[in-house]
Amino acid sequence: MSAQSVYFTGPREVDVRETAVPDPGPNELEVTATVSAISSGTELLLYRGEMNPEIAADETLEALSGSFSYPFPYGYAVVGTVTAVGADVDPAWRGETVLAFHPHASEFVVGVDEVSVVPADVSPAAAAFLPNIETAVNLVLDGGPRIGERAVVFGQGVVGLLTTALLAETPLSSLVTVDCYEERRRLSAAFGADRSLEPDGPDPIAALHERPTAPDRPGSPSGRTEQGQSPRRADLTYELSGDPAALDAAVDATGYGGRVVVGSWYGTKTAELSLDGRFHRSRIRLISSQVSTIAPERRGRWTVARRLATAWRRLEGLETDRLVTHRVPIADAPKAYELLDERPDETVQVLLTY
Repeated sequence: MSAQSVYFTGPREVDVRETAVPDPGPNELEVTATVSAISSGTELLLYRGEMNPEIAADETLEALSGSFSYPFPYGYAVVGTVTAVGADVDPAWRGETVLAFHPHASEFVVGVDEVSVVPADVSPAAAAFLPNIETAVNLVLDGGPRIGERAVVFGQGVVGLLTTALLAETPLSSLVTVDCYEERRRLSAAFGADRSLEPDGPDPIAALHERPTAPDRPGSPSGRTEQGQSPRRADLTYELSGDPAALDAAVDATGYGGRVVVGSWYGTKTAELSLDGRFHRSRIRLISSQVSTIAPERRGRWTVARRLATAWRRLEGLETDRLVTHRVPIADAPKAYELLDERPDETVQVLLTY
């Protein structure tokens, strides 16, 4: 059997190749794809040639165990139907709709332990968002939003929007987002942001305080915290734009004792930060967040399976259809990447169909 598979072959070069599909091994499944989601963050870095070719794709996933040396396949959100099973697999798997963390391909073989069964009330298109909602769950866990805090999220691509939706469910006092594109700002407001701003527009720090706030407690100097710092800045900020310059803005928007969660992957781009006296005196904490692992402080209580189960529950309550701007047949995959690269103002989530 053969399949259509997407390969990155050079900077801004994508091919759809015919590849051989082996019979499933004893503990494997054969899957026929229905839909897959393109990651506009990681995959655009790969498409543009902005990823270190020596780095491993993802050592935690068997299907992504290679490097980023051209040519290579990539992708991690394929939904399809199990069409055949290996000798040691329960035959009841046949006909199941599953999500696989596997590169874009019309047919493929994958280990039975490497798929998730899609709930009956979740559509294949919605299920393709699972890896990104799992990333959003991880980002919220790493940021640890607390009651009454003020938060700013820089970047409202798919991961940014899903993170905003989850943060909107927490008892923050104010949630402000920042993005270059009007459509993403509109979706951000619909997903729960109190305000969504342009990077060169109104000050996000000022926007945090547009909601009515409680009066100063008696005995406290008006407008000052006990540490003598201005209370105007955010307690928690996220940098999810993929733009290294936004990290400097995120640090600047963060107040005394605040946290900056860095969820962007910049590839070969570097971030220039102005870590001046205010940064050090404010005891700002930079937190690296990456979905491949669980943060060390949570590993005694959280597992990947628990996080994935949480992501499925959160996914069922989100209107992900609103994020899908384009559906492109796999044969036209090069056009899908051109669209994401050249017309970001028109695109949010692009799906490949099979």
